[in-house]
Amino acid sequence: MPSNKNQPERPRREPEIIPPGKDRPDRNSDRNAAWPPNYGYSQTRSTHRIYVSRIGPLGFAIFVLIVAMFGGVLLLALIGTALIWLPLLAVFAVIAGISALIRRL
Repeated sequence: MPSNKNQPERPRREPEIIPPGKDRPDRNSDRNAAWPPNYGYSQTRSTHRIYVSRIGPLGFAIFVLIVAMFGGVLLLALIGTALIWLPLLAVFAVIAGISALIRRL
């Protein structure tokens, strides 16, 4: 326990540094073969880098255009759904009116 509570606690053990190529047993050795070989794939695992940067004006404009396109497609789908249901509702209203006239007679 540190004597000063504001001072962070030091690590209790040192991290182990494994040199490249020593993280898996030798592939040519049958005794030391790891299972599953190659992690179940034909490729071995490797590290990948991901670069993140700020979006510039052109990237922001393209992003806004893509969002606007998706919004337009959703609006067209909503309008299309309304245009399909409006005639059906009109047909049901006409059928209801005719059936009300038939019941009065």
